[in-house]
Amino acid sequence: MLHRHLTHQQFTLAAIDDIIARGRRVDWAELRMALHQDPTLTTKVQRICDARIADPFAQRYHFWKHYAQRQAA
Repeated sequence: MLHRHLTHQQFTLAAIDDIIARGRRVDWAELRMALHQDPTLTTKVQRICDARIADPFAQRYHFWKHYAQRQAA
């Protein structure tokens, strides 16, 4: 995914937040594969989601928080 405010394609906190907020299915699939390859990304995903989970309508963040928790277990 090309990020509108980032000049790299690494899975930094900002990039993960951008993928969750604006990403399409293909972008989510790429993040999912990255989570399986690099377990340290689950911590990053959880950090991003924890910041936005208070909003009950932020369904994308709720989904990814639960997904990351299941991957960590």
